[in-house]
Amino acid sequence: MRYGHVISGRFLVRRNRFIAEAEIAGRVETVHVKNTGRCRELLAPGCEVFLEKAVNPARKTPYDLIAVKKTRPGREPLLINMDSQVPNAAALEWLPASGLFSPQARFRREVTHGDSRFDIFAEDGPRRAFIEVKGVTLEDNGTVLFPDAPTERGVKHLKGLAACVKEGFEAYIFFVVQMKGVSRFRPNDALHPEFGSALRRAVREGVKVLAMDCRVTPDSIAVDSPVGIDL
Repeated sequence: MRYGHVISGRFLVRRNRFIAEAEIAGRVETVHVKNTGRCRELLAPGCEVFLEKAVNPARKTPYDLIAVKKTRPGREPLLINMDSQVPNAAALEWLPASGLFSPQARFRREVTHGDSRFDIFAEDGPRRAFIEVKGVTLEDNGTVLFPDAPTERGVKHLKGLAACVKEGFEAYIFFVVQMKGVSRFRPNDALHPEFGSALRRAVREGVKVLAMDCRVTPDSIAVDSPVGIDL
């Protein structure tokens, strides 16, 4: 997926979940943050950020903050896409050529089954599969972790996927790691042990786990290579 007009800036402060201030070309601008998570380890004052100019010139926030360079002592900075709306689109771009399904497979977004709405539904001949996509932006020394905040919704999705398996569907939870240069994925048991327990239980019940890193530039993101999974 490619963004429109993207420029760099310097992060100053986050005012709330949706709004931050950044210095762009010497001016302080109010910008929209396209990730409502905490992102405290990413949005450090003074870090370099990348912003997409809004299409609507009348919008109160003229830029969307979509990516950040995370500084790491003794190591190269890590470019991380932190747009929480992009993983589904990136997954849909990748799936047709992924080898998981045939070239004739059809994919639909936002399909409700039972009491859950899943991100993607795949139809491939007799195969029917529900796919729930989760974007991953939390990195610690080469390991990526999910979630970065407690997520009861994520636990509900895992239970719903397990129920789909019992009904004869295939079910996947797809962790889209919004960066390169990482070695493994782990559930963030320290932050939300319930999610980690639900993930391991879902796997025992037949839910399949995918974790893929992404090629990230300031103005693009594309699903790339498998990441090791450590449950």
